[in-house]
Parts: sequence; structure tokens; C-alpha cells
Amino acid sequence: MLTLHLLPRLSVLSDQLRQCQAVIYKCIYLQTLLSAPHLSHHRHLSTSSSLCAKPPHLAKMKKDVTEKKLKRYFVDHRKVRIVGGAGGNGACCFLSEPRKEFGGPDGGDGGNGGSVIFKVDPCVKSFSAVSPVYQGAEGERGRSKNCYGKNGETLYIKVPIGTLVKEDGVVLVDLSTPGEEFVAAHGGSGGKGNRFFLSNENRAPMTATPGDHGEERCLQLELKTMAHAGMVGFPNAGKSSLLRLLTNARPAVADYPFTTLNPHVGVINYQDHEQIAVADVPGIIEGAHMNRGLGLSFLRHIERCRFLLYVIDLAHPEPWSQLHSLQFELRQFDEGLPLRPHVIVANKLDLPNARKTLEHLRQKAEGKIIAVSALTGENAEELVIHLREMYDGHRPGGKKTEPYEGW
Repeated sequence: MLTLHLLPRLSVLSDQLRQCQAVIYKCIYLQTLLSAPHLSHHRHLSTSSSLCAKPPHLAKMKKDVTEKKLKRYFVDHRKVRIVGGAGGNGACCFLSEPRKEFGGPDGGDGGNGGSVIFKVDPCVKSFSAVSPVYQGAEGERGRSKNCYGKNGETLYIKVPIGTLVKEDGVVLVDLSTPGEEFVAAHGGSGGKGNRFFLSNENRAPMTATPGDHGEERCLQLELKTMAHAGMVGFPNAGKSSLLRLLTNARPAVADYPFTTLNPHVGVINYQDHEQIAVADVPGIIEGAHMNRGLGLSFLRHIERCRFLLYVIDLAHPEPWSQLHSLQFELRQFDEGLPLRPHVIVANKLDLPNARKTLEHLRQKAEGKIIAVSALTGENAEELVIHLREMYDGHRPGGKKTEPYEGW
């Protein structure tokens, strides 16, 4: 009886204890908010207060990709081993059904192996995603009841515009059109089943042929950038800065040599919706034809250019010597490059003694000279208009257009 009277009292005491604990916890929480609100682990919802936002050092920020990291993903030559898919074997079997004692042969042919095809994709910029070995899909074997094997699927390898496919130094194809395809290796033919060998003389053939092996080739891929104009100059001549001024391209710019480690291409847009692509290749130095510096390996990217831009540094005491050295190095690489239409771009016109140096350059250099400043943009419009004149004057097929009057 005593326990029955004490149970209700204990339940009331436990409820009061819980209420006291809740009041104590609320008091402690309020004290912590008043003393140090920034130490609270609770973040209140707010659309205007910066105190309730996520701390900047905790936010994940995307890091800028450096030029050296970009170089890792830019590959302009690749050696590839291509193997076509093998054909499926033919089947050797006979029809087996009730009340058909002499059903005859019913072995089907094997499927053809899959071919390997290079396909131009404008979204691909280099051979960084191209593997060294490609194997085509094999065809399935033939089956009974005259069932033919499934052909192997065609394997497409995406390559950039301007890809040269070579075999033992001989150019097989020049892929310069978006969507253009080239069959690198054909798949093997499927084998024949014993149904194929049925004849009046042989009513029960036991012969079935295996599938042929696919074609195997070792090919060399080379990339030549497609551009109308190519900028050539020594390191730190301001080629990347000039490309940033004329186009929307954003190559790396710094005050040390060999900042540009891979070619960049920018596009100049005109009011009549005409576009001119300008290529910036890494700087070359004296003796580059003997593989000094970065060598002349990147000059293959300007072999397709219709005209050249010699970017000369006016900070150099004798800029005309730079021009002669550039033409000599180009001649060592390809004798026809210095003979192409060109314009001399004297950069860094904003420097103190640049105008005096420009006068000496005009006296000792032949050809059209346009002085610009990639930093301030001085005379940039004159250069852009002259590029359009050269573009219109050297169209493929000798087509002439009316002179361009505005940018």
C-alpha cells in the first residue's frame, strides 16, 4: 500500500526536475550568446547580415590553372597503335528437329570486326585524351539455325582540327574539316559457317572458316593549329599581351621568359561578322633550330598561317637584329616561311626611349612596320585593320573583296 502512495509523488518530482533542467540550459545558452556570439555553433538564417554568412576561409574557391599545368594537358604529337577488331568464327552445326532426319547444315556466318576511325571534333584541342593503343570490337561467332554473328561496333577516336595522320613519315590524311573521318584500321571479315559450303556435290559440309584478324597499324599524329595569322617573336616580346588586347584569349602573362609554354589561338571579330584567327606560339631564341630553349617544335602550328606577325621588342637596343634572327630561325625550319606575307609589329611603344628606337628600326628594316602598345592599346585599331587587309588580299583561290573601312 505504501508503494502505491509513493509512485504518484515520484512521477511529479521527476517532471519538476526535467523542467528545472530545461530552465538551467536556457539560461546557460543565453549567457553564451551575450558573452561571445561569434563562438556559437548555431547559424541563424539571414539574407542580409554578413555575420551569419559562411566564413570566407571555409568557402571552397576554384584555383587558377597555371600555364605549366595547362602544358601537361596540351599534347601536339602522339604515336598510336591501332588494331581492328577480329571477325567472328563461322559455326558448324546441323539442323536437329523432330521428323527432320536430314535437315542439313545450318551454321551461320560470324560477324565482321569493328573498325577504328579518326573523327574530327571541334571541342577537342589536343591529343591529351588519345590513348597509345586502340583495339576494335570483335565480331560475334555464328550460331545454329543460320544465325549470323553480330558485327563489332565501330570505335571512334576524337581528334582536333588540323590533325595530320602519318605512317612511316608519309602523310596519309590531313583532317582539317569538322566532322571529317578517316578509317585508321579496318575490322576483319567474319568466318563462314558450314551452310555457306552447301552444294549439290557436298550435301553435308563439315567445313567452317575462322574470322580474319583486324588490320594493325602504327600511326603518328601531329597537330597543326588552324589560324590565319601567326605571331612569332622572342621571349618577353609581348606576344601574349598583344593577343589579350586583340582577342578574347587569355594566355598567361608574366615578367619572365617562356611564360607561354603551349600555343594559344584567339579570334578577332569584325563588324561585318568576319573572323580572323591569330596564333601565339612560344618564344624562340637564337639557335632554336639546334634545339635550344623550346626549339622549333611549336613552329609547326604556324605552317598553315597565311601571313605572319613579327613581334619586335622596342626595349631591345637593336630590335632590327631580333628581326633578322627570327627570319633566320624560320628559314632553318622551313625555307618558305620567311617568304610569306608579313607585318612587323613593334611592341612596347609606351616605354620612354621606344620612339627613338622605332625610328632606327624603320631605317634598317624593310616592310610594313606598325608600332603598338599592348599595355595602353595605342595603335591597336591600325593593326587590326591592317590584318583585315592582309586577310582579304590573301584569300584562298585569289578571291578579292571590297576594302574594309571600320573595325
